Amino acid sequence: MKKPIKAIFFIVLIIIELLAFKGNDTLNITLGWDKLNHGVAFMVLYILLSFASKRLNTTAKVLLLLVFAFQIEIVQYFLPYREFSLLDVVADMIGVGLGYLFWHTAGVKLVKQSDIV
Repeated sequence: MKKPIKAIFFIVLIIIELLAFKGNDTLNITLGWDKLNHGVAFMVLYILLSFASKRLNTTAKVLLLLVFAFQIEIVQYFLPYREFSLLDVVADMIGVGLGYLFWHTAGVKLVKQSDIV
């Protein structure tokens, strides 16, 4: 795995974490529907994780991102301006599923045809 891809994955992970815990008075980045934000974020995370780590199998990637999704919701439960939502976790996992579909249809081919990773 090349280090720039790993770094990009962790940078995106940190950005998503920061956006998940921001207050309502800070910059609001949205695609217009909260669940769409979740799905896109976790789709991107799955794709980046797949580029970044050849050692992790699909189950490990899904479990890792599921733990991350629950971690965000658990922290949000304790924030006075946020709330825990299982529907957010469902949207996250739909995003992971879409990331999986992209990776196994186009991503693997991209890696084989280029020297991305």
